Amino acid sequence: MASLRERVLAERENVELALAGLREALGRSQKTSVELAAAATFVHNVYNGIENILRQMLAARSIDVPRADTWHQELLKRSAAAGIISGDLASDLKDYLGFRHFFVHGYGFMLRESPLQDLAKRLPTVWSRFVSEVEHELDG
Repeated sequence: MASLRERVLAERENVELALAGLREALGRSQKTSVELAAAATFVHNVYNGIENILRQMLAARSIDVPRADTWHQELLKRSAAAGIISGDLASDLKDYLGFRHFFVHGYGFMLRESPLQDLAKRLPTVWSRFVSEVEHELDG
């Protein structure tokens, strides 16, 4: 079985590909519902990758995340409580958790460019902070 570091690295590579797709979708001059849906998918993919990494890191510490309806919220809370990510980063990730809920339960034609652009523009910085905090924790 691959080590925790190897699994996190594989997930990071997938997220980097999703970020490249996001840049491409947002770089289009005209943003129809197709480009917005593509951008939304990539934002969702990045957040999904973050959740995958957090689940793996908690599991490596034998910290369970309940499978209740609120497990996504619990994942952030327990990751911050365990020191894997900071409380500030967990707070910033809640915006993406909210978007994840909309993405999974809403319809693509309901996407609005401005809120999506805001999340997408902040995402590379949030991702960099996440990588830095996770690396610090893996090295610790």
